[in-house]
Amino acid sequence: MATGKAVRPIIVIKKKVGGAGHHGGAWKVAYADFMTAMMSLFIVLWLLNTTPQIKKAVAGYFNDPSSSYKETGTKVLGSGESVSIDQKNVQDLKEQIEKAILRQTDLSKLSKQIEITMTGEGLRIELIEDKGGTFFESGSAKLSESGVKLLSLLADQLKVLPNHLLIEGHTDAQPYSGGNAGYSNWELSSDRANSARRLLQDDGLRQDQISQVRGFADQSLRVPSNPLDPSNRRISLIVQWAEAPDSAKADATSGDAEKTKADGTANPQAEGATAATTSPAPSGKTAAAPAETSTPPIVPAQTAPAIATPKPPAAKATWSQRIVAMIPGKKK
Repeated sequence: MATGKAVRPIIVIKKKVGGAGHHGGAWKVAYADFMTAMMSLFIVLWLLNTTPQIKKAVAGYFNDPSSSYKETGTKVLGSGESVSIDQKNVQDLKEQIEKAILRQTDLSKLSKQIEITMTGEGLRIELIEDKGGTFFESGSAKLSESGVKLLSLLADQLKVLPNHLLIEGHTDAQPYSGGNAGYSNWELSSDRANSARRLLQDDGLRQDQISQVRGFADQSLRVPSNPLDPSNRRISLIVQWAEAPDSAKADATSGDAEKTKADGTANPQAEGATAATTSPAPSGKTAAAPAETSTPPIVPAQTAPAIATPKPPAAKATWSQRIVAMIPGKKK
């Protein structure tokens, strides 16, 4: 049966509910920005509390990343702090170098040809040659493979120090017979020392860290009784002692002076007073014996200038006195 009315379709509205907030990726961007800001903050706080050497190294890295390690003297991560070597901590450096050499299997067998001693100039590290030439090619200033490895190892240990270095070259008494006219043991010893200097600086030593390069030829033999002994051919690296600051020297000098006065061994004032009370005998007359001498002449002491005594400050009025003085008719 037709009713004449159109049947209205049933419309079903379905609402799609999105995923929870944690399923989105926007928070990751915000979290990454937060972590970057925190890392930058910690880097700034770290730089504010580091040494000037590290600050210089960081600045050098951004200027030239390939050579910034030379600012701190190391290519590896670390503090890069410089510690001066003196008589107190030199034993630690000596043991550190010896352990580093023994860790290298190809250099540990050469430990007998490496001598480390303490001298008046500083810590002396000597690379002693043998008959066939260990660290340099025979009759040449060219470094051998062992010499390059050992000097590179020493550079890693020494480049972080603020101490200056001396490099010495020595030969034996055998005259140079390389066929080069005018070339002698003097040139050979100097050239070997310079070869060591170039390699050390290429491996990180500062340009101003090496203060002297010396060539001694055969004038400073290690074995004077045998001038032709192969051990006379050697290279010496000397780590000079760190100099005490001027303030420390001044304190030490003043302390010695006070100690001398306290002991009574030398007191300039006492000596001056004795000299003032002693009157020399006139020329041509014999001085009287001490027993017959009358009272020695009294030398008038110099009158010290009068010191003006400062007047004591006027007493401040109390608060009650100030109030009374402000009342009209109470002023005198």
